[in-house]
Amino acid sequence: MTTTVTKTTKVLNAFVSGQELTAKQMASRFGVQNPTATVSSIRRLGYAIYGNRTASGTKYRLGTPSRRVIAAGYAALGRNA
Repeated sequence: MTTTVTKTTKVLNAFVSGQELTAKQMASRFGVQNPTATVSSIRRLGYAIYGNRTASGTKYRLGTPSRRVIAAGYAALGRNA
């Protein structure tokens, strides 16, 4: 049985291992053609990906959401915690 690892999974694995990546790094290392869409799809999977602006561009990283962000998510879903 062959297992295919998607580009999105490769980027997610890099984030989980603690790496910070720019859009250019995602494109060159993983062949991602649209890094913004890749980051958005990872966020839709429930991962807190934060973008930190630097002099060389935006670096994305996996973080821990604040209580306020989690509360806003529940409120947007119309659910009580």
